[in-house]
Amino acid sequence: MHVRVYDDRASLAQAAAEQAARAIRRSIGERGKARIIGASAASQIEFLEALIAMPGLDWSRVELFHLDEYIGLPSTHPASFCKFLEDRLIARTGIATTHLLRGEGQPAETIAGANAAIREAPIDIAFVGIGENGHLAFNDPPADFETEEPFIIVELDEACRGQQIAEGWFPNLESVPKQAISMSVRQVMKAEEILAVVPGPRKAEAIRKCLEGPISPMAPSSILRRHARATVYLDKDSAALLHAETLRSLKEPATGAGQEGRDR
Repeated sequence: MHVRVYDDRASLAQAAAEQAARAIRRSIGERGKARIIGASAASQIEFLEALIAMPGLDWSRVELFHLDEYIGLPSTHPASFCKFLEDRLIARTGIATTHLLRGEGQPAETIAGANAAIREAPIDIAFVGIGENGHLAFNDPPADFETEEPFIIVELDEACRGQQIAEGWFPNLESVPKQAISMSVRQVMKAEEILAVVPGPRKAEAIRKCLEGPISPMAPSSILRRHARATVYLDKDSAALLHAETLRSLKEPATGAGQEGRDR
């Protein structure tokens, strides 16, 4: 795993978008298309804006998969992750081939279709976030590190549901769905490359556990340390709780854009 720390969200988003664009161009050049996984969260907005602005991307050759979605939530709801991707990525790029997880459908049918599609070929790059409780996709702690099923039904814990209220997606805890369809941890880890965009002070504790604690289902994102081509993008706020020795292990800790961290 690689870790990169930037001064602010804007420089983080720009650097992450540059890496993402290189990966997409490379996949299209080598195989004629790129299969990607998109994350849907407030933490991803600046990154997606920067990615859309990248030159030389033939979005008509991009196939998009979806990390997660609430069960029972209409795709028209402001908190729908389908709506997030449709508004912030699909409609603005012209991606033609998508595999969105419709929350208002029958979960078993949605999962069966998504499983069949994702098994057709490897994923070139996965864009992910890390939750305040350390979740990866919607795999809250204790996450299932063993299932080989690409998509699964998960129970959302109170910390995860509380994050959605704090970010303004729902008015209260009762209105946040308790279940979701999520890409499994092992399926995320099967991507050829993983790019985690994790800005902001609310993610600092999760990042500390991800990078400094044991690799454990209780800190689901810690599994990224086992992926040779995972890159975690942080800003000063999300890196704020890392110990001095962790920061020293980076080439240029929290010194600004363009500085890549050493493998961890």
